[in-house]
Amino acid sequence: MNVIFIIYALIILFIFNSLTHKFCTKLEMNQTKQASVFRVINIMMLILLVSSYVKVQNVIL
Repeated sequence: MNVIFIIYALIILFIFNSLTHKFCTKLEMNQTKQASVFRVINIMMLILLVSSYVKVQNVIL
């Protein structure tokens, strides 16, 4: 189960990073602004993935 969730998390992070990249290029942001946008979105996604992992583990146990 842990391996499946790790693969799922990597796929989700890849999808959101590619969408964020498209968003930044469409708005023509500079590099410093892009870095902060990527950082915020990645931190939010990691929080969501960790909380969903904890929720799934609580249901399984």
